[in-house]
Amino acid sequence: MTIVVKVGGALGNAIDPVLADLAGRRNVVLVHGGSAEIDRLGTALGRPSEYYTSPSGVVSRKSDPAHLEVVVLALAGKVQTELVAGLGRFGAPAVGLSGVDGRLLLARRKAGARAVVDGRVVRVTDDRSGSIEHVDAALLRLLLGAGVMPVVGPPAVTAEGEIVNVDADRAAGAIAAALRAEALVLLTNVPGLLRDRNDPESRVPHVARAEFDAALSLAEGRMRKKLLAGQEALEGGTSRVILAPSTRPDPVAAALRGEGTVLE
Repeated sequence: MTIVVKVGGALGNAIDPVLADLAGRRNVVLVHGGSAEIDRLGTALGRPSEYYTSPSGVVSRKSDPAHLEVVVLALAGKVQTELVAGLGRFGAPAVGLSGVDGRLLLARRKAGARAVVDGRVVRVTDDRSGSIEHVDAALLRLLLGAGVMPVVGPPAVTAEGEIVNVDADRAAGAIAAALRAEALVLLTNVPGLLRDRNDPESRVPHVARAEFDAALSLAEGRMRKKLLAGQEALEGGTSRVILAPSTRPDPVAAALRGEGTVLE
C-alpha cells in the first residue's frame, strides 16, 4: 500500500511524532511545507511574507522574485534537510527532492492571479507561483522500490526551466493522484475540518464526495487548500484522504484509523 503523507509547516505542528511513525513504514512519500520557516527567514532577511486572498476565498503566499529566493532557501534547504536527517535518526533511509530535481514537479506559471483588496478585485503582479501539471511518478517509484523514502517539497519547475512556487498541499494531492495512492494523509495543527474553528470538538468526521461543496463552505484560510488538494487526489484515483492532527502519538497510524476528517 502506497501512502502519501504531508506534514504542515505552520506553527503548532509536531514533527518528531510524524517521523517516528513513518520510520518503520515502507512505500511512503513524505511531502512537506514550511510556512513558519519561510516567514521566520523572510523576516530575518528583510523580506517579510505577503499573502493575498483570491475572490474564491483561498489564501496564497505572494511569490515575487525576492521572496521566491526565501522559499527556496527555507524549503529546499533547511526544512527538507532537517526532515531527512530526522528520518535518519529514526533509522529510515530518505532522500530529499524539491520539485525541480529531475523535473519531479512540472508546473505551469500562473497568469492573471487575482486578489481582493479593500473590497476590490485587483491583479497580483510579478507573482512566480505555479500550478502542477505533471508528477514524475516513475522517479518516486524508483526510490520506493529501492527502500528509500522520498521527502518532497516546493518549489517546482516549468517546461521552460523557470522555478515557481507551488502549494505544498496541492503538491501532495498531485503526488497521491499520480501514484494512485491508497491514502493521502494531510497532517496539520488542528483535529481536522471544524464546523467552528474555535472549537476543536466541532470536528467533521466524514465528508462524502457529494458533500464536498458544503464542507468547503466551512473551511477558512489554508484549510480550503487542504480540501481542494484532497478533492484533486480523490479525482485522480486516491482511495481516501484524511485530514488529521500531527501532534498526537503515532499520528499517521491514527489518521489511517480514521481519527480525523476522512474524505472519500
